[in-house]
Amino acid sequence: MYAIVDIETTGGYAQHHRVTEVAIYHFDGSRITDKFSTLINPGRAIPNFITGLTGITTAMVEEAPTFEDVAEEIYEWLKDRVFVAHNAHFDHSFLKREFELAGIQWQTKKLCTVRLSRKIVPGLDSYSLGALAESFGIKIPNRHRALGDAHATAKIFDILLKRDQQGVIAKSIKRNSGEATLPSNLDKADYDKLPNKAGVYYFLDAKGTVIYVGKAINIKKRITSHFSGEAKEWNRSNIRNEICNIMYELTGNELIALILESQEIRRLWPKYNLAQKFKVEEWGVFDYEDRNGYLRFSVNAVSRGTKPLITFPSKGEAWNFMWEKVKEYDLCPKLSGLQVAKGLCFSHQTGACRGACQGVEKTKKYNKKVQQAIDSFFESGSSAAIIGQGREDGERSLVLVEKGNYLGFGFYDHQEKISDFESAKNFIRLSKDNRVVQHLVNSYLINPKGVEVVQF
Repeated sequence: MYAIVDIETTGGYAQHHRVTEVAIYHFDGSRITDKFSTLINPGRAIPNFITGLTGITTAMVEEAPTFEDVAEEIYEWLKDRVFVAHNAHFDHSFLKREFELAGIQWQTKKLCTVRLSRKIVPGLDSYSLGALAESFGIKIPNRHRALGDAHATAKIFDILLKRDQQGVIAKSIKRNSGEATLPSNLDKADYDKLPNKAGVYYFLDAKGTVIYVGKAINIKKRITSHFSGEAKEWNRSNIRNEICNIMYELTGNELIALILESQEIRRLWPKYNLAQKFKVEEWGVFDYEDRNGYLRFSVNAVSRGTKPLITFPSKGEAWNFMWEKVKEYDLCPKLSGLQVAKGLCFSHQTGACRGACQGVEKTKKYNKKVQQAIDSFFESGSSAAIIGQGREDGERSLVLVEKGNYLGFGFYDHQEKISDFESAKNFIRLSKDNRVVQHLVNSYLINPKGVEVVQF
């Protein structure tokens, strides 16, 4: 038994929008046996562009029940039936969210008539509801209203059942098939080929244009989280309808994946990669001389026109760096911008600070230590190789840093010996530096996570 469903909503994303109309047809495999429909008060104004598409206005739903009011009734209409919808993930994600808000746990098998149509009736120019209805000679009198679209979906599903000579529907209905969670235009065979390895992946639209670039330690697991709804930060409902193909490039480890992702976003500028299109926040360590002649540090956000001694991608990393320098060079935490207490710093009370914060330690002696610390900032700018796991057994990854600046990455056979910096250059692909990549590399130089750092 099937429940063929269509809904209308206030927008395209279940986490931020609400249902405004629900229609359900019971279908026994050969005919419609019953139907249900209701408007839903979403508890908010309906946007004008939604009204323009569906005809549903805010005034129309003011006296309608809320979803919570009819949740039990809708649940009974769906209970113990296979959920069928055109672009099923969209309708299912909204209803699941509404049920959760109403305190109801709802699990069901799902079928998507877009995906089924692509397999059972291949070769059509479009698999939208309107295009399929036209291809099958089905009229939709109330287009973009739940009852009319659900009725058209029921007719399309009936035709698909009759044309399904290869048992596509029976295979898709299996709970572990994963069909209903995938984007409607993505071939499951392409999804099944995805590797469980580290790398960068690309979502492509129907024209072959890259619309999103991501990185992952496990490509298949990460992509599955996008499609299953586990990645809450991703605006899945907009992008998933455009995904027609997936490409990927293995990187062997997370550092190379992070570097390549950043570079590819700046090379391709995919429309759904928003985070790295905006200015990257930077924190810097600044130096200055106070009125008593002491050289001091401050840790602040980097703004236009300022010139920090060294920069970091976060305040936490900048503070951690400065604490290390305070300990290494016997500096005062208060004069290093790490404490704001009045009077003596906390470290002087424990004996760790020699009292520069109260003029006990002389300026000349203290400033000499500060200058040594500043000079050490740039010692970390020496040339180095960051060596990590390669893309396959017997291979290693290589990231080169020349005088503190990122140079490029590459791969080499583990039997090769990296004896000097010049020979190491033969294994890398020279890359254009950017702030994000430089911060990534700096963080691994300071805190090697699963990699080996070789200084030259």
